[in-house]
Amino acid sequence: MPVEWLTPDWPAPATVRALSTLRGGGVSIGRYASLNLGEHVRDSPEAVAENRHRLRVAAALPAEPSWLAQVHGVRIADLDVSPANVEAADPTADGAVTRVPGRICAILTADCLPVLLASEAGDAVAAAHAGWRGLAAGVIEAAVRALDVAPGSLLAWLGPAIGPGHFEVGPEVRDELIRGDPGATGAFSPNARGRFMADLPGLARRRLEGVGVTRIYASGECTHAQAGRYFSHRRDGETGRQATLVWLDPAST
Repeated sequence: MPVEWLTPDWPAPATVRALSTLRGGGVSIGRYASLNLGEHVRDSPEAVAENRHRLRVAAALPAEPSWLAQVHGVRIADLDVSPANVEAADPTADGAVTRVPGRICAILTADCLPVLLASEAGDAVAAAHAGWRGLAAGVIEAAVRALDVAPGSLLAWLGPAIGPGHFEVGPEVRDELIRGDPGATGAFSPNARGRFMADLPGLARRRLEGVGVTRIYASGECTHAQAGRYFSHRRDGETGRQATLVWLDPAST
């Protein structure tokens, strides 16, 4: 099976390239089968390295993606600050920005929401890792600030994530998310277990609109509902990770 990915359906400029991987086409086995791109899960390091190599070749990436050590926080790595170290180590961050063609922002997920941002001028891009903790802490707002572009001139794409039919949370999670966005009550539906079904993409959309980003596009894909297509931590427990990447095409400069 070849390496496959989604290409975001958004009107980004031709200089902006992006993709979101599916789970097939790699060499990992068992619960990581097969294109697991996360080193932090208990997959074979050799398999992850081969999977990353296969993705780079299949997608003709201009460089190795700048993989992050994600911690559900709000730090956004500026890939242009220390270019010599971009590929040297995984910085602890939950987002990345760049204005340099060929540097690749990468987010790993297995239910959390990958959020891509691009300037309408096609000269700056960012990616953010938005699970509920990151949303509550303000990772989307941090990514928009880090781009330092007028929010009204940004485009956003919401990648595959757990859908509202499968994302059950407790009242404490709902309260935490509403604390930062009091109008978000409509993103939660009570269920028979006394808990709530949460609309993660809907919550992210509200956060983007709250800071002035209005051109928002979405994959509409639920990771939990499609076992043959996506890894899902909520569905499977220990599992692999898919990647969502965005970069500026060096061939268009």
